[in-house]
Amino acid sequence: MEYENAIEIKDLVKRYDGFTLDKVSMTVPRGSIMGFIGQNGAGKTTTISCILNLIKWDEGEIKLFGMDMPREEYEIKKYISAVFDELPFNEDLNANILDKVLSGVFSAWDHAVFTEYLDRLQLPSKKKFKEFSKGMKMKLQIAAALSHHAKVLIMDEATTGLDPVVRNEILDIFMEFLQDEENAILMSSHITSDLEKIADRVSFIDKGKLLISGVKDEILDDHGIMRIGKQELADIDRADYISARVTDFGADLMVTDRTAAARKYSGALIEKTTLEEIMLFYVNRDKTFDAN
Repeated sequence: MEYENAIEIKDLVKRYDGFTLDKVSMTVPRGSIMGFIGQNGAGKTTTISCILNLIKWDEGEIKLFGMDMPREEYEIKKYISAVFDELPFNEDLNANILDKVLSGVFSAWDHAVFTEYLDRLQLPSKKKFKEFSKGMKMKLQIAAALSHHAKVLIMDEATTGLDPVVRNEILDIFMEFLQDEENAILMSSHITSDLEKIADRVSFIDKGKLLISGVKDEILDDHGIMRIGKQELADIDRADYISARVTDFGADLMVTDRTAAARKYSGALIEKTTLEEIMLFYVNRDKTFDAN
């Protein structure tokens, strides 16, 4: 397939009573992992549901592999896999039966690959899914998702609630998947530490609006936390920071350009930051908030 980007979203709008996904645009290049972050209810699942054409959107365009969704949905869905927080399979099934069922669903289903993942992830083939732990159910979804030679893996809060050992095991599998540079992953999560480890790019959504989208390392390099005394806050130009977190001992300000801030406020301490801190300060934009 000839295409530059695995996923392209342009000016996506979906209106609900009380919530609007507002002109979201995002690009996931081939060979990359896009971390999609935001609070619960920010619009991550709505966006992913539109990408999968599970819900109809009001405005905007979605393309996968250069093909139009929903016009070319049948062809597109041969090459995508989705993994959700909850197991989508009947819990009375076991892996042997699922193998047979999915071989009838996907023309490219690979029994040998599925069996290999079951062995690697130590998943029993005859035990019913209702007897699986949460971690085992997630591993099963990933085994199934990667057994029909998909090119794009879409994860919606899939690592939430998993212990660190299982999460690391899954992240290792994702990195292997990306060794084929045609492949890509869109991974929504509010566990930002996972995304800091593996994501190439990050998109941050809040209240239906995309606030940041770009290369993860550039976003982390550009942003910083300026630490000042509480009495100095009045001397800082409000246009120079996203929001301020005030404690009894001082104030922390999120700046979007560390270099410019260091020039303008020479002598101020400006430290590197994390995706979690960036998310926290943007969520509290337009206000000063208490550290407690």
